[in-house]
Amino acid sequence: MKAAFAYVRANPARPVPLHLRNAPTAVHKNEGYGTHYRYAHDEPQAYAAGQTYLPEAMTAAGIHFYQPNRRGFEIKLADKLEQLRALDEAANHPAPPPPEKT
Repeated sequence: MKAAFAYVRANPARPVPLHLRNAPTAVHKNEGYGTHYRYAHDEPQAYAAGQTYLPEAMTAAGIHFYQPNRRGFEIKLADKLEQLRALDEAANHPAPPPPEKT
């Protein structure tokens, strides 16, 4: 929590990603609000792999505030985070298709 608060104090104005914004009017819809939002519960493993929830500058910088330690239940949380981050990586950087055989 301390790291998140410190970050917000140092970087107070970060825009909410467009896909997370509500589009109550046609103007908002035309500006792309809510476009490409994926509802996690409709996705495999109830996880929208590759979807981001932080402002782009934070995502690009690879900012993660929660860093589980390797004891108790946090071992399982760390393993799950590793798995989810691998899904994100695969979704954001898919492997190229194999070359066609000739």
